[in-house]
Parts: sequence; C-alpha cells; structure tokens
Amino acid sequence: MRKCCFVNGARGHSIAALSTVVTTTMTLHHASPSARPSRRAVPVTRLALAAAGAAALVGLVACGSDNNTPLASGGTPGTPAPTTPAPAQKRPNILYIMADDLGYSDIGAFGGEIATPNLDALVASGRILTNHHTGTVCAITRSMLISGTDHHLVGEGTMGAPNDERKGLPGYEGYLNDSSLSVAQLLRDAGYHTYMAGKWHLGSGIAGSAASSGKTPDQWGFERSYALLGGAASNHFAHESAGSKNYTEDGQYVQPGQPGQPGGAGGSPAVFYSTDFYTQKLIQYIDANKADGKPFFAYAAYTSPHWPLQVPEPWLSKYKGRYDAGYEAIRAARIARQKALGILPAGFDPYAGAPEALAASPASANNGTAGAKYINALNGPAQGYTDYGPGYVNKTWASLSADERKVQARYMEIYAGMVENLDHNIGLLVQHLKDIGEYDNTFIMFQSDNGAEGWPNSADPTAYDTANAQEPAFSALGKDNGLQAVPKLQYGLRWAEVSAAPFRQLKGYMGEGGISTPAVVRLPGQTAQQPTLDAFTHVTDNTATFLAVAGVALPTQAAPAAVDSVTGIDANRGKVVYNGRNVWPVTGHSLLPLLTGEATGEVRTTPFGEESYGRAQLRSADGRWKALWTEPPSGPADGHWELFDLRADRGETTDVSAANQTILDALIAQWKAYMTSVGGVEPARPRGYY
Repeated sequence: MRKCCFVNGARGHSIAALSTVVTTTMTLHHASPSARPSRRAVPVTRLALAAAGAAALVGLVACGSDNNTPLASGGTPGTPAPTTPAPAQKRPNILYIMADDLGYSDIGAFGGEIATPNLDALVASGRILTNHHTGTVCAITRSMLISGTDHHLVGEGTMGAPNDERKGLPGYEGYLNDSSLSVAQLLRDAGYHTYMAGKWHLGSGIAGSAASSGKTPDQWGFERSYALLGGAASNHFAHESAGSKNYTEDGQYVQPGQPGQPGGAGGSPAVFYSTDFYTQKLIQYIDANKADGKPFFAYAAYTSPHWPLQVPEPWLSKYKGRYDAGYEAIRAARIARQKALGILPAGFDPYAGAPEALAASPASANNGTAGAKYINALNGPAQGYTDYGPGYVNKTWASLSADERKVQARYMEIYAGMVENLDHNIGLLVQHLKDIGEYDNTFIMFQSDNGAEGWPNSADPTAYDTANAQEPAFSALGKDNGLQAVPKLQYGLRWAEVSAAPFRQLKGYMGEGGISTPAVVRLPGQTAQQPTLDAFTHVTDNTATFLAVAGVALPTQAAPAAVDSVTGIDANRGKVVYNGRNVWPVTGHSLLPLLTGEATGEVRTTPFGEESYGRAQLRSADGRWKALWTEPPSGPADGHWELFDLRADRGETTDVSAANQTILDALIAQWKAYMTSVGGVEPARPRGYY
C-alpha cells in the first residue's frame, strides 16, 4: 500500500494527542467603483504556480489509500513517503463544507470537548489550518467565497443592504452583484457538476424577479441547489409560515414543512431537520450523475450551529450536565487542550475575556439624536466626534443566579448537540464518498463562515434567561416544538467567548475571535496527517484553490474601458471579461502549493485590509502587525486604533499602539488606501449587524 505525504515545514500536530490531554488578499491596487487602478491581467506566474500545484495534486490522487488510516496507527506527521507515478485519472471532485457561526475551539481537533470524530478523522489524514480567516459575518464571507475577491466590490459591503446613508451605493446592494465572478460557474463551464445544499444568503430573486433582490444559486452556476435564501431559518425543523419564500430548489420556490414538502404531511422525509436534510439532498445530487464520470463541486452550506438552538435526539440530551462548571472552567480546559495538541504554542497568552459588566454601560448624551457625531475609524474626540452607543450586561459565571446558571448550561448543551450532529452528517457525506468510490478522488475542505455568534437577546438577558429556566419553557428548549417561529434562542456572549477561545471578540468584530475559523483540508488520496499550516490564509484563497485543484485558469482578459464623461472614472478599470460580463478577478491565492508541499512560508507579502460596519483591521505586509479599530464601548473609550504584534500576541491581549505610533500611522494610511481601492464607505455610525 502506497502512502502520499507532503511536508511544508510547519509545526506538527497530532490528533492522537486528544486521548492524553486534559478532558482577500488585500493589495492596494484592488479596483473599486470610485478610484480604480490601471487594468491588469492576472500575472502569468500565478497561473503557472496553479498549474504546477494541480499537477502535483494529480500525482497525489494516483497514490493508493486505505481510506481509514489514522495517524495513531503508525503514521508520522511530516514524514515523506516515495510516490509512484500512475496513469492520469479524472479531475478531482471538490467537497466544501461550511458550518455556520462555529467557533474556533468548538471541534475536537481544535481543543473542544464536543465529540467530533468525523472531523477528527479528516484531520488524521489531512491538514489543520490554524490561521485561516473569514469575514466578520456570514453574507460577507460567502460573497468572498463565491467571487474570490473583496466583498465591497461584489455587493456585500455590509451584510444585506445598509439602512443608512450608504444605501444604494455601488457595492452595497446587499446581494451578489453582476460584477462578481462565480466559482461555481467557472467550474461548471470547465466540465464540473456543481451542487449546493444549505444557506445561500447572497440574493433571493428567482429568474424573472426584480434585480433589486439579487439572484438564487441556479443563476450563479449551480446545476442543482436546495437553498435557504436568507441568513437563518426561524426553525430548524421547517415549521415556517405557509407562503414563505425563503427556500428554493433549482430556482423555484419550495417550502419545507408544508403539505407534500419535506417535513410536511405526505412529504419525504417525514421529519425535516436542516442539517440532516441538506446532507441527504447533497448525496441525492451527487448520486444522480455519478455514472457519467464527470467530477463534481459540492457545497455543503450548513446552517448549524446558528440559532435558534435546536437539535433532535439523541444529541439533544447527550450533553446534560457537561457544562455545569461554567464558562471560565470550560474555556480554560479548551485552551489547555489547544496547547497540548499544538494548535497553540505552549507559551501562548490567551485573551482573558471581556470585563464583567453587571449593568449595561450608558450611551453618550447625544446618542440617537440628529446631532450625534459618532466616533469612527477616521474621526475621534480631537475632531469633535464624541458619541457612542450603550453597552451590554455580561456576567461571569460566579455572578449568575441559580436559574441563570441552569439555563445557560442548557443552552450550551443544546449547542454542543448541534455541533456533534453536524459532525455526524459530515461523516455521512464522507462515508458516502467512500461507498461510491469517490473519496480518494475528492478534495475536502471544512471551515466556519465566521467566528462564534455572541449577540445577546437584549442588552440585559437576565429576565429572558430567568423565564427560560421555568417550566414548561425549560423542558422545551431545543426541541421541535411545532412553532412557526422559535424565539431566537442563542447561547450568549460568554459561551461565544468559550467557542472563540483563545481569541478576543466574536462574530461581527475584526478581533481574531470574530474572523478566525477552524479549518481542515484533505487532499485526494492523502492518508497521513500533515504538518499544521500556520500561514495567514483567507476565504478568498479557497476560491483560487478550488480552481487550481480543478486545473481551471483564471480569467485574464482586461475589460474594455467605460469612462464616465463627467467624472472621468473608468467603471471597468481593473475588471476582466468572463462570458461577456465585466467582472472583478479572483484576488485570493491558491493554497495548493502549500498543501502539496511545493511551497513554504507565507501566502501574502502585501498588506491585508478589511472593513465591515465601520469596524476595521489592517495587517502589515510582513504579517507581524495588526491595526484594529472597534467603536466604543466595545473598543477603546477614546476611539483610538489599537495595535497588536501578532507574532507575539495573536490573542490581542496587549495594545502596543502608544509605543509604536509610527508603525500604526503607516498601517492606518494603508487601510485608507484599501478603502479607496475597494470603494468602501465609512458609516456615519459604526455598529453591529442587527
């Protein structure tokens, strides 16, 4: 039996240690609607590198596999094995799995106590990416995944159309706009079957609908799709209002839970649970065409563990009592496991957690008035901007009442059940690929769409939690209660902080906890665990990687000039032509050379900028420094930019801006250039996404 093993010189990591431990690229020449650089083709060197990576992948696919060889059975991470050339096979399939609001430490391979044996098994024959990044929220991330470039350029400047002064501006349409490429379309045009099941969140207009609603997956290159169009369902068991238009199959509205529909009277399956259903639908799509010999791209866009917290048995009851120790104890145990597993260096200094707030901090006096001038990334008190919004109650475990502890522990039990059910379904997908003989010819990647979701149900969740601790409400938590709309049951700020361990901040924020995701990649035919990849990577790199795996060249033909006679701005500057449309090119980097061991080191050598909802970050070209801006009261009270040395402090525990003002000023200038390059517009009031 031949085994293929590549080395990239990164730090080793062994999932076997689990049993022994404590229980976009941002380049400043991006194009934008307002100020775009000169038109340019994608460098030939990038295409050549992608081709070389694809060739190496074909060699890996040709190696034999036993499908089930965990590292613990004798494999050694990072030990190369000789390979023997084999006849060319069909191009690899691609299975991309995205969880929804899953935190960095929630799965076993990343230190979590939740049972995720199927993801752990992928790690045992794959590779962990410890430094993979997303957007701050789901639609922003998904737009960058599909397009391969910055979200401001392709219609998701915010998640959905903004309800502020930016509404109607280019890049703020609230759906994937016509200037976007689609990785699904590129793959389909190259001969791939393209399938999707799950959350879309990039447009809800079926063919013939008003352009203002965007487009469904079938209009973006997906041959078959069953899609939840919005950001969340009100019920994971499909008890939605009759006539709701929040799901489509192949571009036609469907409504699970209604008569004749999945989960409805006379429908199949009789019971609809989102994660279970999306898995079976994707398997159905794969099987329908498996005999024709064409490769497939399958996008499993799960909505778990996104609220509302619901899961069927046996997962609903499995974690009873497991979280009674509280936030701080569970978080500390996860961090200890992360260090034992090698996810974190032994000396890593984790974020200690947000300061306790027994009462919500007050807003400034002018908050909410027409005359308010909110502190933002560009203007602070020195410029006369002094306003900000209120804070939130955020108690530690010791400050909770008995009822609050009871219900908070239950929230996390349900959440853990959702994560294990998700892992179970991933296992079903993987096993099906083995059953039909496609596993060893499939590139598999798993990640979350953003950091853990910690948004509270209100500024002070005390009353809500106390009510949920009483019967009959408590016993109904997490169940299929038949309601059309379940209360937006979430686990709150402190449990999200546990999920985000060891990092600072949560979904919606630019801190590492909001944009870092657990990520696992398994190459076709790979049988031994590979060294951990610690280089900074981004969701836009996924797009370029998928195309490289498939051997699909990036579009490079420069779009014709379209100069406005009044402004002199060329609307097509920086765009390329694809299928008769002028679109933004893929700007992510293929990770295939790193994944196959053909390359080492960092992916990027240019600054990387990002903005959403007025929150901002800029990473230095060498990857060492991160300038971070967060509005008060979550950020500094005076509104200053923070600066972190990521090499020494990825936990973002120590703001070193005061001692490094020159460095910070340079990064802020680069961030401003980034915003100009992508057409980003600062909101008058920076704030969260609800």
